[in-house]
Amino acid sequence: MELMTDQRFRKTIKYLRALFFLCFIIACLMVLFIIGVLIYAKVLGPPPLAVPQSTLYYDDNGTVIGESNNGQKRYWVNFDEISPHLIDATLAIEDRKYYEHNGFDYKRIAGAALADIKAMSKVQGASTISQQYARNLYLEHDKTWQRKLNEAFYTIRLEMNYTKEQILEGYLNTIYYGHGAYGAQAASQYYFGKDASQLTLAEAAMLAGIPKGPSIYSPLASIEKAKLRQGTILSAMQEINLIDEAAAQKAEQEKLKIVGKHPHTKLVTAPYFQDAVRQELSELLKLDERTIELGGLKVFTTLDLDQQKLAEETIAKQISDDSAIQVGFVAMNPKNGYVKALVGGRDYTESSYNRVTQAERQPGSTIKPLLYYAALEQGFTPASTMRSELTTFKFDDNRAEYTPHNFNNQYAEDDITMAQALALSDNVYAVKTHLFLGEETLVETAKRFGITSDMAKVPSLALGTSGVRVIEMANAYSLFANGGKKVKPVTIKKVENHKGEVIYEHDPKPQAVLRPDLAFVMTHMMTGMFDKKLNGYASVTGSTIINDMTRTYAGKSGSTNADSWMIGFSPQLVTAVWTGYDDGQTIELKLDQMYAKNVWVEFMEEALEGTPEKSFKAPKGTVGVYLDPVNGKLATKECPVRRYTYFAAGTEPTEYCTEHMLEHDKESSKGKKNKHPEEHEDGDHIPWYKKVLPWS
Repeated sequence: MELMTDQRFRKTIKYLRALFFLCFIIACLMVLFIIGVLIYAKVLGPPPLAVPQSTLYYDDNGTVIGESNNGQKRYWVNFDEISPHLIDATLAIEDRKYYEHNGFDYKRIAGAALADIKAMSKVQGASTISQQYARNLYLEHDKTWQRKLNEAFYTIRLEMNYTKEQILEGYLNTIYYGHGAYGAQAASQYYFGKDASQLTLAEAAMLAGIPKGPSIYSPLASIEKAKLRQGTILSAMQEINLIDEAAAQKAEQEKLKIVGKHPHTKLVTAPYFQDAVRQELSELLKLDERTIELGGLKVFTTLDLDQQKLAEETIAKQISDDSAIQVGFVAMNPKNGYVKALVGGRDYTESSYNRVTQAERQPGSTIKPLLYYAALEQGFTPASTMRSELTTFKFDDNRAEYTPHNFNNQYAEDDITMAQALALSDNVYAVKTHLFLGEETLVETAKRFGITSDMAKVPSLALGTSGVRVIEMANAYSLFANGGKKVKPVTIKKVENHKGEVIYEHDPKPQAVLRPDLAFVMTHMMTGMFDKKLNGYASVTGSTIINDMTRTYAGKSGSTNADSWMIGFSPQLVTAVWTGYDDGQTIELKLDQMYAKNVWVEFMEEALEGTPEKSFKAPKGTVGVYLDPVNGKLATKECPVRRYTYFAAGTEPTEYCTEHMLEHDKESSKGKKNKHPEEHEDGDHIPWYKKVLPWS
């Protein structure tokens, strides 16, 4: 009997020893597994915290003008930009031991499991904030073992690589609060119309209760249930000494104003401008479309809301509703290239095609200031004369003859100065100048002015027959307005990522690309289209809008059969307007031909109203003299019209006008220096253009 007992005892000891070793091995394997998981988690490093967030666009004063999103409102804010009341309320109801555990609340897990067993169903959750954040970031909300294991692994990675504050910040920025609002900032703005940093205790307690069931506890779904949930949270906060009883009662009795509206739901401000901004984001930062749309960027633009509104209203007022004519409009600050207003068409909902940045249209005579600037560099002056008459140009290389025509086939049938040729937009003078300089000169000059559109080296290029973009022409004229410094169109001043870090900031670097003296001489010549002193065989091209102007402008109009342009500037603002039909049909009505000028002058006058009237200041190296505008000679008191004109120092005329002197004065002046060059017989004083341009 004793033998049997001893054998049984030894057998039991043997089994117990085997069980012990088995448990020990299992425990060791579990420890090794856990160590392996931890090592693997550490090797993988921190998981990304980025989630889809709305990209916001701001004007130059920090006002939101647009938003891009996928239907989910998300605005990331830093931890210190969230009300402490919301942080405390969230911790009280969701995870009281958040700062004590390492991602898992084992006691809570055990309690939840026991409650589920007793109820024979899932009745109590035990997920910590870390677990919920991991699930919100990386996983679907399905209830499978694989998802739970993945959730645990991501929780470990989060806890190993981020601080508690970083995790809590991320959680509060991603949790769903109902009605499309993700994160505390979007929810605060939606429910209470304020930032998350401004929430009161009562508002925070109500907001913290919504994520448990947005369709149940949203105050817009049921204010009664929302108030009950708020009371539960205030009690929880009181239990762990986050607030006292008096504060809880006061918060529970506070009457809340529920807004129920997202702040940026119907923003349609400057849609063509916003498209241009997105394009610049892509080109500058090499961002893909998804990042631009859902990267949570804050894009600070150059847009002036007042000028944008003015531009849209002016276009709507000046162009009749029943007209099918289209428009491209852009206003820029010439000093830095900042685009202040942009309208790419009459109606964005009908056509998103941007006629400012995408369309290439013939600029017509608006190209002439670039041509004449090149001529100034080659020795021409505002007083240089050539004959204006119907001229056919013949070429030695078997090219077809070319005969440019002036508007209405009007010609001076005499010599005219460059200043008058520009003011009257004489085409013959322009083509003669173009051919004298060489057809490649204007092409290369246009590149210096920032024009990248292809240009054909043909005689008609002087009349703007190669297509360009409106934004390019506005930028080119900016070089005249700023004294010859290189600029480029800018729509973005600064970009921040979802963390508030600056990832791009425009850094203007002024670079002189034109001679300041010649840029000013050209600018002054461009004031001539508004100066009746330059009237000749026709009126100056700006005569129809002179009476609408209250300050000095420089500019140039232009037209082709299918395009109407007006580009002009003051020292502080450049505006370019194009009107025409998308299909290139002929502009036939007189009214349609006037749209560009009328839009331009009304916008410039109202945009600059209330600002100091700035004049174009002559730089060093320029000289101003009074000329007879017809012949370009120094004016005398007998000249009926005298116009003050600027020249590069040393190129100003030295010969006085004698055409208006009394007859006896003319007789006494014979043989003197100021005798007309064509009266000399030795040929030394034959006008320079007759030596090089036989057709003149």
